[in-house]
Amino acid sequence: MALGWVEPCALCGRQQRGFLYCHLLLKDRYPDYRFCSRACLDAGAALAKGNNGVIDKTEMETQAIKEARRFLAEVLTEMNLMAPFHDRSAAEIDRIIEACIDGFQDAMRRQADAVRNVPFDDIIPF
Repeated sequence: MALGWVEPCALCGRQQRGFLYCHLLLKDRYPDYRFCSRACLDAGAALAKGNNGVIDKTEMETQAIKEARRFLAEVLTEMNLMAPFHDRSAAEIDRIIEACIDGFQDAMRRQADAVRNVPFDDIIPF
């Protein structure tokens, strides 16, 4: 029997083993992180606590955001909106892309919770 893809540890990249962290238990505002061990969980939680609930992006995420710049530029050009963005730095453009990704993911989580009848205001997920 073939096993499906398993999400890697958010810190070291090994197979996660059910150690979970969500900043302040606010699943509607912060991402869930999965870890392979208690040691990675503790280190990842400390990073997230010091970075407003965020762990640094992986190399793959960083590359994906960089590659998304071209698609954003194409849409801005088609809509005649490129001028205000022309002199912006890559970091500023990346912030816009990340905000869109975060908003999309948050909306998907809220919709999934609504389907499962999970109240949005419940800060404890169990």
